[in-house]
Amino acid sequence: MKPVVKVLGRWMGALWLPGCLVAAGCSKPQQEPPPPPLPVAAPAPVPSPPPVAPAGEAPPPSAEPPPPPAAEAPPPPAAEAPAPGGREWGTARQAVEHAAPTSVTLRTVRTGRNEGFDRVVFEFDGPQVPGYRVEYVEKPVIKCGSGDPTELAGQGALQVTLTPAQAHEGGTVTVAERARKPALPSLLELKLTCDFEGEVVWVFGTPKASQPYRVLELREPTRLVVDVQH
Repeated sequence: MKPVVKVLGRWMGALWLPGCLVAAGCSKPQQEPPPPPLPVAAPAPVPSPPPVAPAGEAPPPSAEPPPPPAAEAPPPPAAEAPAPGGREWGTARQAVEHAAPTSVTLRTVRTGRNEGFDRVVFEFDGPQVPGYRVEYVEKPVIKCGSGDPTELAGQGALQVTLTPAQAHEGGTVTVAERARKPALPSLLELKLTCDFEGEVVWVFGTPKASQPYRVLELREPTRLVVDVQH
């Protein structure tokens, strides 16, 4: 009897071990709880656009003031500007016409020496110089009216004709000295050769047959200037 009990005990032990293994293998494993959801990042705030000024209103001033405007250079000081005339040096004939209702009266004739040239100034009444013609002429120089030749110092004869003009007024001459020798480098002698019927003519005796000159018209007082280079 005892041997049967031992065999039965061994058989029960053998059945229990696989049953425990089967029970352990067949049991459903316990699942782990899912991880908590990640927090959702909040969207970045969108910058609001700058406020738009209503129509008709000026925009608000910026943080930095605009640079000040550059200062304008002051205009150069006004100088006595010569009126139209032959401002360039040369030896060719120059002629300018000025309309005038009556003859312009010549009041004075002056000469002077300057750096590099000698100057003759004709001063007139009124606001406008007469028309003029300046040119070198052949010698001998002829007086108007009589047609007689006249002597003139120097090799050249620079003639200045003014019209309509006169060098007298009411039968009295306005320029008393009608022939002069200024003894200047480029002006050896000056002579009035005509004062007749609205025409006044002066002739300059120059050392050379043809020396460069220029003509200027000046205002206040009204003057015609002839410069002759040395």
